Amino acid sequence: MTLLTTIAVGLAVAVVALMAYVTVRSQSIGTLDDSLHDRAVEAARSDALDSLTHQAVPLWALGAGNVRVAFVFDNGFQVNAGGPLPRLKPELAVARHQQTWSARTITISRPEPTRFRVVAVPAGHGQALVLAQSLKPTDQMLRRLGLVTLLFGLAGVIVAGLAGWAVARNGLRPVRRLTVAVEDMARTQRLDPIPVEGNDEIARLSMAFNAMLAALSSSQRRQKQLVADAGHELRTPLTSLRTNLDLLAQADARLSPQARSELLGDVRAQIEEMTTLIGDLVELARDEPISPMVEPVELAEVVDHAVSRVRRRAPMVEFDVRTDPWWLVGEPSALERAVTNLLDNAAKWSPEGGTVTVRLEQGTLTVADQGPGIAEEDLPRVFDRFYRSTESRTMPGSGLGLSIVRAVAERHGGQVHASNAPGGGALLWFRVPGSAHEEDEPEGSRDNSWGGRRDLQESSQDQASGWRS
Repeated sequence: MTLLTTIAVGLAVAVVALMAYVTVRSQSIGTLDDSLHDRAVEAARSDALDSLTHQAVPLWALGAGNVRVAFVFDNGFQVNAGGPLPRLKPELAVARHQQTWSARTITISRPEPTRFRVVAVPAGHGQALVLAQSLKPTDQMLRRLGLVTLLFGLAGVIVAGLAGWAVARNGLRPVRRLTVAVEDMARTQRLDPIPVEGNDEIARLSMAFNAMLAALSSSQRRQKQLVADAGHELRTPLTSLRTNLDLLAQADARLSPQARSELLGDVRAQIEEMTTLIGDLVELARDEPISPMVEPVELAEVVDHAVSRVRRRAPMVEFDVRTDPWWLVGEPSALERAVTNLLDNAAKWSPEGGTVTVRLEQGTLTVADQGPGIAEEDLPRVFDRFYRSTESRTMPGSGLGLSIVRAVAERHGGQVHASNAPGGGALLWFRVPGSAHEEDEPEGSRDNSWGGRRDLQESSQDQASGWRS
């Protein structure tokens, strides 16, 4: 910024100085030409010129002491006075009345090189009066003007450079503070907000940094919470598995076949529980899918497949299913896993012989069970990672199933919601944008799919009212 300011001011000063010099020089020469012309015309009009001879020039014709006078005749003869002049051939055109007057600059080398301004006017028949005045005072004035302009121009450039440096330094002070703050964050790993000063572009940049820091801090907290919760959840099955394996190793010979079979069954169940937990952790550890394989998906078909799988795992629960066609672009496996988790949750809480009601209407999947329902204080946290209510702590599960449901819904531009059914039991919604016909472009697919968000609270309540009725 300092360099650009200095260059800009230097160019401006140079252009102004050059224009001023050229203007003053032109005006000085023009003024001198007018003065010489007027004096020559007055002298040419004098009656005394009639008595002049080729050998004599009177003193009055000399005018000022620094003026040299010459008469040029049309035959080329020339008479000088006041000092030597070279042969004035161009002035013959004025003597022959081919020009009204002439003005030009000549250089006389004796006694020292000196520039003269020469003006010629007609002075009677067949002759011209020539006045030559030295340009030495004018040249000295122009040299002084050039020197003064150069000195003041250099001073102006220096002052402009210092002013530009001061302005740049003061103007970029917030940038330096921001740089120091970011470097301190990189060194200390502390994601404290940056103080915002003013309301300019630097302040906007600071606010953008603070928004980024807030996102990083939130991600860091989620990562730490995930690691802590995962460690807590893995500790129990690992301890139980290690205990059972130690028991098998130490008391293998004394165990009855039935006890051995029960112990091996516990080990297998614990391994399956750990496998499921690790798979859920891998699913939740990534905010976005890696190279997702998306394709047109018929959600009703996904629901039918998920119901068939859950029926085999929960034969003591009835499923009342009614679905309408709903097409969307997404991941079939992720969608099926989310629907399966919803159904597994409903089957887990339903009593033996109970009924799980499944409805798919206009892209909204509702799953209701006949269990005890969800406590009011637990409703806002049902879909949180590793969250388990007091009643669910004695039941199998890691608290990740419904978290995966929410992650899949948000990844497809949808939303989830939980409430209690009027007749008792939990009622869960799973809503994704799409279309009732395969050839139609899924609604919201351009703006809301894959990370988009939509406020579906009101539509979810409408769906709940229709289901309850």
